[in-house]
Amino acid sequence: MNKRLVLYERRDAVATVTLNRPDAKNAVNAEMASLLREIVNDLSWDDEIKVVLFAGTGGFCSGTDPEEISASGSRAALIERLSVASPVAGLEKPTIAAMEGDIFGQGLELGLACDFRVCTEPSRFAMDQVIHGDMPWDGGTQRLSRLVGRGKAVEMILTGEVINAKEAFRICLVNKVVPAGTLLETATALADQIASKAPIATRYAKEAVYKGMDLSLEQGLRLEADLYFLLHTTGDRTEGIRAFQEKRKPLFQGK
Repeated sequence: MNKRLVLYERRDAVATVTLNRPDAKNAVNAEMASLLREIVNDLSWDDEIKVVLFAGTGGFCSGTDPEEISASGSRAALIERLSVASPVAGLEKPTIAAMEGDIFGQGLELGLACDFRVCTEPSRFAMDQVIHGDMPWDGGTQRLSRLVGRGKAVEMILTGEVINAKEAFRICLVNKVVPAGTLLETATALADQIASKAPIATRYAKEAVYKGMDLSLEQGLRLEADLYFLLHTTGDRTEGIRAFQEKRKPLFQGK
């Protein structure tokens, strides 16, 4: 397996995972998917990493490699072999997608699996599977609608429409749009900002938001309260209060 297809770098508490098939516009193939899942699994157990940044060499991800789609095998086997969004979405740590180029199909599904999306001004987005007689299969029908609303999600999915970065920002598909050449700088600054916070607090807050979306308001409020009280049993919460009283920067340990 060519381990250079996915690059991994860690700097302090931030891990950067970079798709590295620039000649194929970082289209997902079986090797890349397997490596990405392996790295994400390792990151889920690494307590020293507080934020994970996903990027691509020469662009983010243009979708699924056409050769993989046309390969023999059942549809279920193809999904099992190529799916990457669910493992990324399952990370308890905050995640950021640094997106540029054409982010189509599975590339957009991968971006949707992250908590934050930062893109460059020339970037373009599409859930274009229907154009090829297919449909989103790596979580796109569910995550897109939760992010931009049912109406816009249905429009994008059923038409395969390509939208620009300005429109992506308007519909809240991306959090930030930055000039070309400043993407990694901006995404890294955001990662550092989040990594400076108490990791247990960010993890619990993320859990409350995501799980709460599938609960009634009453159940969601109960989940929020349970996690809030649980947070108060941690050393980080004690350190946060002490640092505030002493007017200094807190030193969070993730405990």
